[in-house]
Amino acid sequence: MEAFSQGLNALNGIVWGVPMLVLILGTGLFLQIRLKMMPIAKIGYGIKLVWQGRKSGSAEDGEISPFAALMTALAATVGTGNIAGVATAIALGGPGALFWMWCTALVGMATKYAEVLLAVHYREVDENGEHVGGPMYAIKNGLGPNWRWLGVAFALTAGVAGFGIGNMVQANAIAGVAENTFGIPVWITGIVLTVVTGAVILGGIKRIGKVAESLVPLMCISYVLCALFVLFMFSERIPEAFSLVFTHAFTPVAASGGFAGAAVWAAMRYGVARGIFSNEAGLGTAGIAQAAGMTRSPVRSALVGMMGTFIDTIIVCTMTGLAIIVSGVWNSGESGAVLSSSAFEAAMPGIGQYLLSIELAVFAMTTILGWSYYGEKCWEFLIGTKSEKPYRVLWTLAVFVGSVAQLDLIWLIADTLNAFMAIPNLLSLLLLSPVIVKLTREYFRQETNGHLVAAE
Repeated sequence: MEAFSQGLNALNGIVWGVPMLVLILGTGLFLQIRLKMMPIAKIGYGIKLVWQGRKSGSAEDGEISPFAALMTALAATVGTGNIAGVATAIALGGPGALFWMWCTALVGMATKYAEVLLAVHYREVDENGEHVGGPMYAIKNGLGPNWRWLGVAFALTAGVAGFGIGNMVQANAIAGVAENTFGIPVWITGIVLTVVTGAVILGGIKRIGKVAESLVPLMCISYVLCALFVLFMFSERIPEAFSLVFTHAFTPVAASGGFAGAAVWAAMRYGVARGIFSNEAGLGTAGIAQAAGMTRSPVRSALVGMMGTFIDTIIVCTMTGLAIIVSGVWNSGESGAVLSSSAFEAAMPGIGQYLLSIELAVFAMTTILGWSYYGEKCWEFLIGTKSEKPYRVLWTLAVFVGSVAQLDLIWLIADTLNAFMAIPNLLSLLLLSPVIVKLTREYFRQETNGHLVAAE
């Protein structure tokens, strides 16, 4: 088993090494250029569509509102990576890592836009009358039957990885927080999580969407407010914090305090890697949720979907990073959630660590719900709608197992599979980029000419 673990570690280092980071960033940059920087230029328009997406027109096809679809995608995306992942990037790469996370997000908005556009454009209606989409359908319907094997590869790796990265690892994080912070035994947490998860996911995408659109905005706003309070308490250090971010993005960080020092490459590497881990741009998962959204235009869905990357990284991750830097704990030698907790505790002695623990638990819980839908649709693609009920039961039971088990190996397997699910998705984005550009141009040409229906 030890030899297997070592071999898997080596494989993980390869698949998440420089070539993968270059492939993900390169694809995003290629798409940004092909789209003439439209995703960045249309951020304001995207925010407007997100607000309008709370309600859908009666003539639109789909199961949930565009807003609920975005919140479902954000439920899966906004998680431990926003708290522990950002802290780890800064602990290993220095403040400059935050700058590279921003770059990853701005490039990733084009990737996320393309993923959602193709997912909605090539979506299907399954045997239950529900709309289904994602990279596997974009590959099958966009590239043709000869490429179906690539869609199968995506669905299989995502369907298996979800049980680790989107389920057991998240449940384990919640149980660990509950035990370490509040003294609650892991088995009790496991039972509660299992009941809550089952109650939500057994109701399908409509119930998941309803929970997500209620919980996710509240979750994000409350976390941002807590982080803003940290910034307020150390407001005199904000200019210095931004100076550190931009300076150390391009110059090495000297050792200080508990910080061992870091080269520019470390800031870039950890910033990019943790940025991708946080916003999932390049993995293709967001399109699965957005494909269930009510819409008549894949471009509108894509403009809404790309805002997930903006919210996740530019807003939520930035709040975490700045809180860590201004509080002065970034060079303490701590890492992960402990480092973020130290930042909150520095501004709110006695309650900061508890507030962060609650936020971390809620973030992880929503990730379980969002990923449950991703995995369900991947297995549906592989073996049909008959997999739906058995999958939901198995997913619910896996939550309890994750709460009480040691998961080092499962984390490693799931993280490695994440890389393998990114490859088919990125390849399909590159091959179908002419379709992405064509649909985008047609949409904005119609909008400019005033031919869009008002209800759209």
